[in-house]
Amino acid sequence: MALASSNEEIQLGSLCKRVTVGHVGPMADQYQPDGIPFLRSQDIQPFGINTKGIKFIDENFNSKLRKSILATDDVVIVRTGYPGTAAVVPRELHGANCADLVILTPGPSLDPWFVVSLLNSAWGRSTVAGNLVGVAQQHFNVGAAKSLRFRMPPLPIQRRIGRIVKAYSDLIAVNDCRIAILEEMARRLFDEWVIKLRVPASGTASLGRTASDDVPEGWREVCLHELVEDIRDSILPSQVSPDTPYVGLEHMPRCSTTLLSVGRADEVGSTKLKFRSGDILFGKIRPYFHKVVFATFSGVTSSDSIVMRVRSPKYAALALCLVSSDAFVAHAVQTSNGTKMPRANWNVLQHYAVSVPPEALLARFTDLIGSGVELCSTLARANTNLRSARNLLLPKLIAGDINFSGVERDAARASYHAAAE
Repeated sequence: MALASSNEEIQLGSLCKRVTVGHVGPMADQYQPDGIPFLRSQDIQPFGINTKGIKFIDENFNSKLRKSILATDDVVIVRTGYPGTAAVVPRELHGANCADLVILTPGPSLDPWFVVSLLNSAWGRSTVAGNLVGVAQQHFNVGAAKSLRFRMPPLPIQRRIGRIVKAYSDLIAVNDCRIAILEEMARRLFDEWVIKLRVPASGTASLGRTASDDVPEGWREVCLHELVEDIRDSILPSQVSPDTPYVGLEHMPRCSTTLLSVGRADEVGSTKLKFRSGDILFGKIRPYFHKVVFATFSGVTSSDSIVMRVRSPKYAALALCLVSSDAFVAHAVQTSNGTKMPRANWNVLQHYAVSVPPEALLARFTDLIGSGVELCSTLARANTNLRSARNLLLPKLIAGDINFSGVERDAARASYHAAAE
């Protein structure tokens, strides 16, 4: 195992115990409801692994893929799609397996978080892009990974860089977890109160019924179009300020109503739709992707979105919970038009029925959901700032142009303040 000095360029492969690739081949018939976690390219994000929607395989198939079984602190790297995107395998995914990922097991002279920091930096992305192979579909393979040459600082410096980057990444992960919990609470509240009609009141969960036994007393059944209207305010990006926020389908997370990233109007062309703060954006193309977000600012969005604007602020929480629910998205999928590129049909969706609680209960529901949405938005903005700070630090850290003690102190201070919120 070779050792690297701060002035020496060395091949990445010479610093690793193992460089291999995950399973390459058909997988559809191997997935199980539970079992051994199985990572794919779409699960790997810069500096982290998204386990939402993760697949599983059984022990029998896992035993056939022994060479790609993952261990804590292995580095997994995306081969195709966004090649070079890298993350460290956390303790909770020790023993997992994977498909179509390059796997590095760092040797004793290589810190995994330093490797990930290097690969996810602008320099790393550029270097990986220059080492892709293939014609029809370029990818990053094991040979290219082994032959990458880096200027490796001594291990103590690697570890200090890794600790700083990990501190920011851990805080981002905590905020993401808090967002997921808040959104799950909103879904459960909507399901209990509005769908199952289990509303706690005066120590009882029962509700009086009307003679028809369709809806409880004081409730009323309405169609979606009575809560929101479809806004089709078209505009060219050139007609708005260049820094106007742009929300494309690529910015909308799956199964989450919180926007985590946005683009700019000057980055896109063709006609877009205007939206404003408080609107709901529903990704109508391939609705099975379940892309529904709440806008906390004004901007422009893809013409492949349905812009829903509540007719009254009191309906905002109810409408958001309704159109982001699994049942509503499933209805959008079932009634979509087209085969290769199905699109949700507003003319059908607008007639979707929902029960509206009495005013006092509706106000209570709106307050509870609204406070959660506001906190999710605050956490998302905090993560945007943390990612920006991390991305600004990366090139300076890797180049050795920064005072480590000050950065470590600032990272620790940021973690303390976040924990105290």
